[in-house]
Amino acid sequence: MLIDSHCHLDYLAEDQDVEAVIGRARDAGVGGMVTISTRLSTFPAVRAIAEAHEDLWCSVGVHPHHADEEGVKDASQLVELAKDPCVVGIGETGLDYFYDNAPREDQQRSFRAHIDAARQTQLPLIVHTRDADDDCVAILREEFAKGAFPGLIHCFTAGSALAEAVLEIGFSISVSGIVTFKRAEDLRETLSKVPLDRLLVETDAPYLAPVPHRGKTNEPAFVGHTAVALAELKGVSLGELERRTTENFFRLFSKAAPDGRS
Repeated sequence: MLIDSHCHLDYLAEDQDVEAVIGRARDAGVGGMVTISTRLSTFPAVRAIAEAHEDLWCSVGVHPHHADEEGVKDASQLVELAKDPCVVGIGETGLDYFYDNAPREDQQRSFRAHIDAARQTQLPLIVHTRDADDDCVAILREEFAKGAFPGLIHCFTAGSALAEAVLEIGFSISVSGIVTFKRAEDLRETLSKVPLDRLLVETDAPYLAPVPHRGKTNEPAFVGHTAVALAELKGVSLGELERRTTENFFRLFSKAAPDGRS
């Protein structure tokens, strides 16, 4: 069994039959999915998809792209929404200096509020970081000094410096279909050194479809291709990789239950 730890089923639902998407994932051996919140204004739709299925969960949070319009200034609303049984994580949040769709000050303020919510709830912080690794690490370390919180870097694409920094504070690393890309040699080199007990797999669907589906709309059914590539990289069988990443998921996302929502 595989878990797609990060997908956007509400995005897929805009132009596809989301029930068919979920069905294809189950047929492909995906035993659970976390559909990720990117705006509080669309959280009800994200939650509704998760609520309708015992093997789906969701997060609550605001993507850094929307930190100017919907960024949170304190943890209170996130903490309250996180009481919902469907919610197993905080985010996605973080910093994106590649697109700079929101002012960096707003991104950092919202990021810190999400961290506070993760600290209060002890739900894992789901971090997006792009071209902002130095500030991301600095904020994580500053906030961790105030009190520990669980978390992961989703869709990891950075180098060894970020990997080492987040592993040091107990974070996990989630691997997307990028690991299958021909030009991802540096990423594969970094991931080869990450302990197996800190790795999860994801699709980030509808984005970043893995080989052999590049150019298509990504969906949770494709996470198996990422798992195959990661198993080869780590020198373990596919069955072992599936078992370990699923164990890692339920250990980190401790509010989720292997037999459905707790």
